[in-house]
Amino acid sequence: MHSSSCYYRTLRRLSSIRPFSLHSLLSRSSSSSSSSSNTITTLSSSNKSSHFLSPPLFSSSSFYAPTTCITSTSSFYSTTTATFATKDYINDNVSNPISDDNNNNNNKKKIDELEEEQQPRQTDAYAAIELALDSVVKIFTVSSSPNYFLPWQNKSQRETMGSGFVIAGRRIITNAHVVADHTFVLVRKHGSPTKYRAEIRAIGHECDLAILTVESEEFWEGMNFLELGDIPFLQEAVAVVGYPQGGDNISVTKGVVSRVEPTQYVHGATQLMAIQIDAAINPGNSGGPAIMGDKVAGVAFQNLSGAENIGYIIPVPVIKHFIAGVEDSGQYTGFCSLGLSCQPTENAQLREHFRMRPEMTGVLVSKINPLSDAHRVLKKDDIVLAFDGVPIANDGTVPFRNRERITFDHLVSMKKPNETAIIRVLRDGVEHDISVTLRPLQPLVPVHQFDKLPSYFIFAGLVFVPLTQPYLHEYGEDWYNASPRRLCERALRELPNKAGEQLVIVSQVLMDDINAGYERLAELQMKKVNGVEVENLKHLRRLVEDCREESLRFDLDDERVIVLNYEAAKVATSRILKRHRIPSAVSTDLLTDEQEQVAAGSEIEVASCSS
Repeated sequence: MHSSSCYYRTLRRLSSIRPFSLHSLLSRSSSSSSSSSNTITTLSSSNKSSHFLSPPLFSSSSFYAPTTCITSTSSFYSTTTATFATKDYINDNVSNPISDDNNNNNNKKKIDELEEEQQPRQTDAYAAIELALDSVVKIFTVSSSPNYFLPWQNKSQRETMGSGFVIAGRRIITNAHVVADHTFVLVRKHGSPTKYRAEIRAIGHECDLAILTVESEEFWEGMNFLELGDIPFLQEAVAVVGYPQGGDNISVTKGVVSRVEPTQYVHGATQLMAIQIDAAINPGNSGGPAIMGDKVAGVAFQNLSGAENIGYIIPVPVIKHFIAGVEDSGQYTGFCSLGLSCQPTENAQLREHFRMRPEMTGVLVSKINPLSDAHRVLKKDDIVLAFDGVPIANDGTVPFRNRERITFDHLVSMKKPNETAIIRVLRDGVEHDISVTLRPLQPLVPVHQFDKLPSYFIFAGLVFVPLTQPYLHEYGEDWYNASPRRLCERALRELPNKAGEQLVIVSQVLMDDINAGYERLAELQMKKVNGVEVENLKHLRRLVEDCREESLRFDLDDERVIVLNYEAAKVATSRILKRHRIPSAVSTDLLTDEQEQVAAGSEIEVASCSS
């Protein structure tokens, strides 16, 4: 399965997957708020969060197998003994011809104990809600997203609601999309009329998780901290607890585990392990716990729109990885990637061409991210045979639990940043064990830009911005077809060549005499300034401001050229900013410390004059 075909299949699938947060302003719409409905109201009024797509070449492997689940006795999980292994063990003991009556009794006791252990763990809905009454909270978020077409201003404020639950250390776990682009966050306990101010301790948009803290001692009185459990087995019952639409009080729905496999996380456009359940989950459940027995089996975060009772929860290994990263470094560290795009080797002729012996299995390296450590030691056309001693099948999967399989990306993603892995590769018919350092990798075009203001630079009415997927999302629901085709393809396919690289574009032209005739050159990539290649937006700004020539030349896509008189353009910039009521020609992230102090002083002076 090649990365491009995988991507387009994912594109079609994402059109029907939504996160579970509840937009309070939309709760009055339609009759879809019944408890059995899975129709999703997204966090953003533009539904932007449901359309992120990650470039397929940035994952450790390009494999995406929605119909296959991988299972293994991997060290990442604490699971009970697999059924087939248990039965073999029991038979070995029972068939012993020299066993006496005591041994037979002991064997019978072992059989009873092991069979009882293998029974699906039952989850009582009443017990789950009793456990959750003092653990699950309702979250009220006020947020404001940036306007990427007008990056100097935000969109209108909106209110959203979600769920969360408390864990040890006086922390609240919820979804990142519940508090994304937040300006104010409140939480409320069950049975309490009081809302308490909450602060964001850490947020990971790739894994759609966030940690909140509340300073009020009153809030923590009587709270019961939930414990994280294990990955549930197929058909095990879970109870999802939260505050979905249709009412203000706590709600519980019960279902069973249908599938465990890597799934596209809609909010962060990352493919990580997820658990599919058939519980009736509705908007507002986002961030609520899925309880199995007396422990948390996952966090509700998205469902499949248009399908009957198909929801997804974030499993405990992903939650623990997120929390551990925050505890170790004090902030969210991300999920690691090998930076490889790989191709299956299921064709016998392909395997023979690359000199794979009959007993060998693995995947073919197609592309390598230049920013990854793998770029230093791996080569195109290498065959990756194993990851940390775990053999990789020809379809890119590894064993997982009892007779299940999962893509080897999961093993990579569970590594901590800067950890090393031993990769066995076949190169020119010879096997090599190669050590690779793993770390999170940033794509050339960011797939999300939550909780930060967009970067921009305006000169002579030309608005320069770095290309991001959120910018493309401003073209609407059908942004993939409505946005400029060339920019869209670059956003989804191109790899960075060096750290800090950006694709800088002219997003629009604010009309003035100085730029008349250039208005049709919007939405083109900026290539050079006075013959110097542009590395990123900060570099472009420096090249413009350091110009010592009479004319300033911009080279764009399609061999287009913009030439301006430098001094006249500087004068025109102030005039254009005033006409369009734009407070600054440059975003704050591009300013130096000295310039930020000057800008802050100017704002204080304006405020004092107006008062």
